Amino acid sequence: MNRPRDRFAWFGRLALIPVLLLAAVTLAGCEDFDQFAQEVADQLLVELENELNSQMTQQAAEEASIPLESSGTGSYYAVYFTDPASTSPDLSNGIENHLIDLINGAQSTIDAAMFEFNLQNVADALIAAHQRGVQVRVVYDDEHTEDDPQIEELIDAGIPAVPDERGAYMHNKFFVIDQSVVWTGSLNITVNGSYFNNNNVIVIRSARLAANYATEFEEMFNGEFGPSSPANTPSPVFSLDGIRIENYFAPEDAVMEKVIRAVEGATQSIHFMIFAFTDDDLGAAMIERAGQGVEVVGIFESRGANTEYSECPALLNAGLDVRLDGNPRTFHHKVIIIDGTTVVTGSFNFSANATESNDENLVIVHDPAVAALYEAEFNRRLAESRLPVGGECLSE
Repeated sequence: MNRPRDRFAWFGRLALIPVLLLAAVTLAGCEDFDQFAQEVADQLLVELENELNSQMTQQAAEEASIPLESSGTGSYYAVYFTDPASTSPDLSNGIENHLIDLINGAQSTIDAAMFEFNLQNVADALIAAHQRGVQVRVVYDDEHTEDDPQIEELIDAGIPAVPDERGAYMHNKFFVIDQSVVWTGSLNITVNGSYFNNNNVIVIRSARLAANYATEFEEMFNGEFGPSSPANTPSPVFSLDGIRIENYFAPEDAVMEKVIRAVEGATQSIHFMIFAFTDDDLGAAMIERAGQGVEVVGIFESRGANTEYSECPALLNAGLDVRLDGNPRTFHHKVIIIDGTTVVTGSFNFSANATESNDENLVIVHDPAVAALYEAEFNRRLAESRLPVGGECLSE
C-alpha cells in the first residue's frame, strides 16, 4: 500500500534535534546547558507533534491504524467502552479488536504492560508482529497470568517478557505503539475484561505521552517495580492540540494527591464510576465539594460498596447521590469526570494499594469533547444502576 508522503515525515525531523541543539548551544555560549537544551528539545517536540496532528486527515488516521469506528474520536484520541449487554456469544466483537488493529499496524515497536492476559487473538497478533520484525516486549504480573498459557506462548515465540514477582501488583494495562501511540485505561486483556465487565480505553496519539509510558515501561522491563521505580516521567504535564494533559505513575508520582487536587477544583459537577474507592481523603474532598453546591453523583461496584473500608457508606451518610452498578459481573471503571470538561482515568484504583504499592498509571485529560464521551458512558451506566436501600450501600 502506498502511504501518504507525510505519514512519518516528522520521525525524520526528530533526527535534526541533536544538530539544532549543538548549534543553539554554541550560539548560547554553553551557559545553562541542561535547561537550555531541554527547552529547545521540548519546543521542537511540541512543534513536530502539532504538525503531525494538523496533517492527520481521515485517510491518514486509517493509515496510522487508529480505528475510526469507536465510541468517539478526535484529532488526537479515540475512546472505547465495553458494552457487555451487546457483545456476541462467540466472543468476536470486543473492543480488543481495536487494539489488534493497532498491533497489526505497528511498524517498529510494541511495549505492553499487562496485569492479566488470556485473549488468544491479542496473543496471536503480538506473535505475528514479532515475526514480521517489530520489536515486541512485555511486562506482566506473574500472579495473575500464571494460570493462562498466553504469556508462555509469547515467550516461546521469542518475545522477551519480564514478570513482577512481588506481592504487590503490576496493575498497568497499557501499550505503546511505535513510540507515538498510547493505549491505556481499565481494560485487562482478558475475555472477562472485553466481554463481560464494564471498562474503558483511551488511545492517544502523542510522542510526548508515548515517551512518558516508554520511560515507565523501560523501568519495569529492567526490574524496577513499585516503590523502586524512580520518579522521572519526562512530561507529566503538557499541551496537545491546545489541550492540557496530565500523566502520572504510581507509586512514585504521589498520584492520589493529583486526583484529590483535580476533585477540589470542581465547581459544577463530579461524576464517578469506580471499581475500588477506599481513600478517605478523596471521599472527604467529594463531600466538601458537595457542601459547596457541586453536584456529586457516583456509581460503585456493588460487591465492594458496603465493606468496612469503602467510601460508599460515608458518601451516602453525607447525603450524596451514590448508586450501585447494574452489571452482574464486574463494574471495572476507574473514572472521575469533573465539570463536564475533565476526565481522570487509567488503571489507578482509588485505594491505598494503588497509591503506595502497585504499579499504576493515570491520565487527566482537560478536554470537553473527551469528557462528553465519558459523560455519555456515565449516563448509560447510571440508567442501569440501583439505589441503595435501608441506609446502607446494598440493593434489594
